[in-house]
Amino acid sequence: QVQLVESGGGSVQAGGSLRLSCAASGDTWNNYCMGWFRQAPGQVREGVASLVTGGGTTAVADSVMGRFAISQDNADNTLYLQMNRLKPEDTAMYYCAIGLQSACYTSSPTGSPVGGLFAYWGQGTQVTVSS
Repeated sequence: QVQLVESGGGSVQAGGSLRLSCAASGDTWNNYCMGWFRQAPGQVREGVASLVTGGGTTAVADSVMGRFAISQDNADNTLYLQMNRLKPEDTAMYYCAIGLQSACYTSSPTGSPVGGLFAYWGQGTQVTVSS
């Protein structure tokens, strides 16, 4: 079983940047799908971005396209989410998750990864963007 630990959240003003990290325990996770999701209070969970570990396909939801980027450091099993030009509506708890590679090839009509296809989840890190 894998453990995922997110970090890097915080409070920032609109227009600022943050980089979230997600450390995965265990052996090197190649050819799996890792993703970032977020959930604001009273809102449904939204998929943000995903990638196939080991250098494969990446995808970013329409809502954050051009502002957020997902990447991975294979050497230490760490997933990143670079968030630029943050907006107040980006305020949410951000979670990372891992699933089978096939999860990266299924997305919602808005290009978001589908949370139900991911098996393991972290505890989340809070991002707050003030106007």
